[in-house]
Formats: sequence, C-alpha cells, structure tokens
Amino acid sequence: MTERFTVASLPRDRLLGEFSLWSADLANLEADLKRTRDHVDLYHIDVADGRFAPTFLFFPDQVARIAKLTDRPLHVHLMVEADIVEAQAVQFAEAGAHLISVHAENGEAGLRALKTVAGMGVAGGVVLRLETPVEAIEPFVGAVSFVTLLGTAIGVKGQGLSDTACPRLEQARAILRRHGREADVVLAADGGIRQETVPRLRAAGAETVVLGSLAFGDPDLAARMRWLHDLKTAA
Repeated sequence: MTERFTVASLPRDRLLGEFSLWSADLANLEADLKRTRDHVDLYHIDVADGRFAPTFLFFPDQVARIAKLTDRPLHVHLMVEADIVEAQAVQFAEAGAHLISVHAENGEAGLRALKTVAGMGVAGGVVLRLETPVEAIEPFVGAVSFVTLLGTAIGVKGQGLSDTACPRLEQARAILRRHGREADVVLAADGGIRQETVPRLRAAGAETVVLGSLAFGDPDLAARMRWLHDLKTAA
C-alpha cells in the first residue's frame, strides 16, 4: 500500500500539470517517466473495460510496475461499469495508486468503491462524462479530493473541446462552494487539452489539466510547464 495521498501535498497557487500516460511511449514507458518526472505533478492513468468506454486501457500489474519506477503521485481514472468498479478500485489501490477516481455515473457502487479505498489509505475522486448533468457530482462531493470533468466524449483521443466544457467547470465550482469544499477539492479538466484551450479552462476555474501530447510531444517540456504555471484563473 502506498503512502496516503493528500491534496495538501499539491501546490494550490498555480495550475497543476497532470500527465496522461496514455500519451506516453508505451513501449518505452520507463524512459518517459524519467524524462518527465521533474515537470509533472501527477501521472494520470486511464483504465477502461471496453464497456463503459470504447477501448481497453491499463491494468493493475502495469500500475504496480509504474509505481516502482516513479515517486510521483499516480491518479487512476476508472472508466468501468458499476458492476466491477469496487473490485477494480481495490486492485488498483493494491497496485500502488495514490488517488482513484470513479465515475459519478457508477452511482452507489462508485460511492462504495471510494469508501473501500479510503479505508486502504487511498484518496478518492469523481469524474463526469460530458453528457451527464454536472449536478450528478453532488452525492460524491463529501467523499472526494478531486472532481474531474471530461470536455470530450469518453475514451477517444484527438477530439476538440466541447463548447460546454468551460461553463460546466463553472457549475462544478459553484457546487463545491455551496458544499464548503471549494478550498480542499481540486477541480480538473480532462479531454480536448490544447495550446488554445488550456487558458480558457484555467480561466473557467480548472486547477489541473490532463495533458497528453501537449506534454509528451513537446520538445521543450520545461518551457511548456512554465507557460502552464503562469496561466491565471478568473477572479
């Protein structure tokens, strides 16, 4: 079991960089972990069952290996159906995840999964598909450290950011504020992350963005992250 992940360990005075390992060189992952280690705040690991999302991605043995190769926090995003979410959460907690996010669409099963991994010392998060009303996060707000809103259809690379993504972030921020969780829950944007969209997402209240090719494909990652850190949120 890993050390307990806390939001308090992350900078809150700048935009965080969360790097999606789906965009890393999967045939040479160790090299990409070493190359990006000094620039990343968290590694984002998508898990997909081929049912909830139209692909298959990362499994526990891979995450266990990744956990041995880096000291950076690992955020596992479970894109899986409700009938397996609790079992999957336990497997990835045992593999070394520091933070596990379930989908609000998993309902009560997702809440049970978060309670289970919390007992294992693993922080919890909730993710929302683009087509699901933002209000669906409300039952999860008291149980999570991260709220992630998808800005594109789930599980498909290379899509453009939806026009609804920024207003949805603002809605989520209002919900966190209403529940008294605005200061201690990180609001994240995932999907459609591009040079031209990151400033818009930051202005709408995103505190971290899930970077794919914008991180792993940039020849000057240090400059990219200086640019990212300097972006300001709306007052």
